[in-house]
Amino acid sequence: MTGWQDGTIWVEGLRFGEGPRWRDNSLYFSDMHDGKVWRITVPGAPLELVAEVPAHPSGLGWLPDGQLLIVSMQDKKLLRQEADGSLSIHADLSDLADHICNDMLVDPKGNAYVGNFGFDLYDHPIKPKPTCLILATPDGKVRKVDDDVFFPNGTVMTADGKTLIVGESFGQKLTAFTVQDDGSLTEKRVWADLPGMTPDGICMDAEGAIWITSPGSRTVNRIAEGGDVLDTIEIECDGDGMTPFACMLGGEDGHDLMILIATESDPGKTTARTGKLISFRVAVGRGNALP
Repeated sequence: MTGWQDGTIWVEGLRFGEGPRWRDNSLYFSDMHDGKVWRITVPGAPLELVAEVPAHPSGLGWLPDGQLLIVSMQDKKLLRQEADGSLSIHADLSDLADHICNDMLVDPKGNAYVGNFGFDLYDHPIKPKPTCLILATPDGKVRKVDDDVFFPNGTVMTADGKTLIVGESFGQKLTAFTVQDDGSLTEKRVWADLPGMTPDGICMDAEGAIWITSPGSRTVNRIAEGGDVLDTIEIECDGDGMTPFACMLGGEDGHDLMILIATESDPGKTTARTGKLISFRVAVGRGNALP
């Protein structure tokens, strides 16, 4: 498959889409730089506004009781949506996060694993440095569960709840941990080295392979444990600069790979609203992994 135009267009006119999650026959996602969380059911359907987050929403997830959690990036907060639609502070990450917070995974117990940039992504030249992965427990308490990851970003958990895998965008790898009963992470190991790729948003399929968006190469790649590339979708079309930033398996039968793309990620350069949500049909659908 070559070029984003070969896919199905769900939404156009976004500033910068991130954090897609498939739930209740709908795709939820953040339009980060527009400060909104949206929901959509089928391609071309009207967007339903879920929440407004002025400090930029990113990662999404749900507590066991169904309450939505939203990462509020710039103020380093984890917000909880109440029954009346209002937002309250679920956890304050500001004392632990080295920089702007980003993606998140919430497990079935309500443990939220949140990444952060660790450095100024829009400073030039970029000077990457390691940062931490933060755990916010269901009662809102926070602690570091790892302090040596390079731009922890998209995160998945295997269906048995025993392994958490995080994409290190500037580490060019997927890193796995064993999950303990209290949410702690142990036995850190490389799940896949990915030279030349910058894993951003990721999702796991029914065969245990992981789809990764790679902004640096403008591709979306299906990766096996160990690093073999099983499939690749080229996103840029005729040099238009379209770049993938996040992906999620969903759709009626779970075989739609939905991808959020844009030409820019810098907040100061996304006002042209080039962002889109597109999808491709894939052979292997969703499994029981998270998200």
